Amino acid sequence: MALAALVAATTPAHAAWSALAQLERSGAQVSAAAVDLDADRTIDELHAETRLTPASLTKLVTAAATLAQWPPDKLFRTRLVTSGAIAEGELRGDLVLLGAGDPSLDDQSFWSLAAQLRGAGVTRVRGRLIVIPAPFGMVGCETADRCGAMQHSDRSYNAPLGSVGIDFGNWCVQVRPGAPGTAAALQGCGVNQLPITVEGTVRTVAATARQTLWVERLTDAGGDHLRAGGDIPAGTVQQVYRAMSDPVRGSALLLREMLRELGVQGMDEVVIGLEPPSATARVLAEVSGLPLGEQLGRMLRYSNNYIADVLTLDLAAEISGGSPAQLSAAAAGLSDFVGKLGAASGPLPLLHSGSGLTPENLLSAHDLVSVLTHAYRETRRFPTYYAGLMVPRDAPFGFLREGSDAWLDRVALKTGSMDMPHSVLGIAGYLRKRNGGWIAFAAIVNGSAQRPHVPLPEALQAARTDVEALLARY
Repeated sequence: MALAALVAATTPAHAAWSALAQLERSGAQVSAAAVDLDADRTIDELHAETRLTPASLTKLVTAAATLAQWPPDKLFRTRLVTSGAIAEGELRGDLVLLGAGDPSLDDQSFWSLAAQLRGAGVTRVRGRLIVIPAPFGMVGCETADRCGAMQHSDRSYNAPLGSVGIDFGNWCVQVRPGAPGTAAALQGCGVNQLPITVEGTVRTVAATARQTLWVERLTDAGGDHLRAGGDIPAGTVQQVYRAMSDPVRGSALLLREMLRELGVQGMDEVVIGLEPPSATARVLAEVSGLPLGEQLGRMLRYSNNYIADVLTLDLAAEISGGSPAQLSAAAAGLSDFVGKLGAASGPLPLLHSGSGLTPENLLSAHDLVSVLTHAYRETRRFPTYYAGLMVPRDAPFGFLREGSDAWLDRVALKTGSMDMPHSVLGIAGYLRKRNGGWIAFAAIVNGSAQRPHVPLPEALQAARTDVEALLARY
């Protein structure tokens, strides 16, 4: 009788994750869990150990592993160095661009390097411009979009990965409309003249007319070139980003053009170097990227895949002391990180990326809640980690700004979604209890062989309904 009373007292008087359980009965795959971080106990779970495709929820692992290695104020420093002498304004030797694996390199970063070199009195470089992509070089493509971008891209988010990549590895074209009936001007965003060919004509039409502007990047034996066409309404200048086929080389070409526009001539040859500069090389210019904490915030809030995967490669290089040649090999370190948390009762399947672009990534709700719990316990780094999550009321995505006040204000989360080869919708993060305490939660919904595609609104509604039930209880 006493045992029966104890069981009754500890058994939840509610159906755990009931909306997701109903979705599962319709053919979806589900993994969900919630842990009371104050009491250190599991509240609700549904197939919590089942590993499913997490999509961008992978970035929660990437952020936690990165913060376990480096402090939030870590800076990636990109430098211009040389072993040559400077005499009468001429650098008599090679100019070396030494990468640092900084995902936040942009036009402003490179203009700062160029201005520092010009400020040092250099007006000509007799030697080559050598770019050393440290701490890793270009890595082999392992996702369909990045592999396709080696030859062609009409998007801005499929750039191949490299440790030196300006504007997330993109060419930026400024399209400046003229008077209706005339051709719009095409030029670089950060330079007057792009160092690659821009072909085609964009016609200016009336301000009220429909825009049909298109820009694509093609690559052949001569390298990258851009092709543009269509119509642009008169009025606003527009910037269009297209992925480079080789961000390391493309970034070096942009730097050389910036130097030339500042009056630094020479550097007729651009070379990708593999050996580090000599110990006697001196620094001529240096620029620091955004602090790591800010980069992680952008990675999480905007689900930036480029930042996530470059940081994954940086982390692997730091831990191994080597230069990872493949993203999947580098991402094995993320799998090890989760395994060391004791999240897995058995071997953890290999993570193939830090972004979640790879559908082969597999994580369970238990895995994710263990990572969230670890981040919460790391009091020095938790504020940075938490700051990267979205509160639904302030989310940039309208589909999150629906629901109860408790959902809108007492939840901080990361989302993940994918369409192919099956649908994915995931949410994970923290709930604030009414008494100020904390709950870590994760819910993943995948399509299945029976039902390959579960509409995102349907999956999100089920997950939100169950989270709101948790919030009502706590």
